[in-house]
Amino acid sequence: MRELLRTDIEAAYEGDPAALYSEEIILSYPFIEAIAIQRLAHILYVAGAPIIPRMMTEWAHSRTGVDIHPGARIGSHFFIDHGTGVVIGETCKIGKRVKLYHGVTLGARSFAKDDAGHIVKGGKRHPNVEDNVTIYPNSTILGGETVIGAKFHHRRKRVLMHSVPADSLVVYEEKQLVIRDKSARKNEAALDWII
Repeated sequence: MRELLRTDIEAAYEGDPAALYSEEIILSYPFIEAIAIQRLAHILYVAGAPIIPRMMTEWAHSRTGVDIHPGARIGSHFFIDHGTGVVIGETCKIGKRVKLYHGVTLGARSFAKDDAGHIVKGGKRHPNVEDNVTIYPNSTILGGETVIGAKFHHRRKRVLMHSVPADSLVVYEEKQLVIRDKSARKNEAALDWII
């Protein structure tokens, strides 16, 4: 656990130009408190401990503004910059080296219901986020079938309910979602510069 938390501190140091010292991150970054408590609560959650894991993460939420369900699986080198208003749902699976900004929601799109109209408990409801992803402020990504591919960057305040392939950049042009291959965009930019 200590080694995993060390990777989160490292990610904050590498990902925030304002961070000068590891001690500063440990003592003053709210996301460190939220992720440390969530990682401990996750161990208890997986072990089947009732209520306590949820109480732990709700306490962290009340102190930090970061709401991470104890069921969420989060890889190493995780960083939430600023943190306020971040929501990560129970069935999220987040890869390594993922960076989120304030106001990001990784939530459920809808809930399955039984014949009587009651919500069915369990089941995959929240998106998966692969490795090396950055999700910018106030982005909402919904759905249990939604997969955010590796090296993805989401830059606008919009709701995304579709899977996105690896190495993509999502932009909105004239109120329409456009997904671009970032490597092709780099090649185009290089050609523009040469010409």
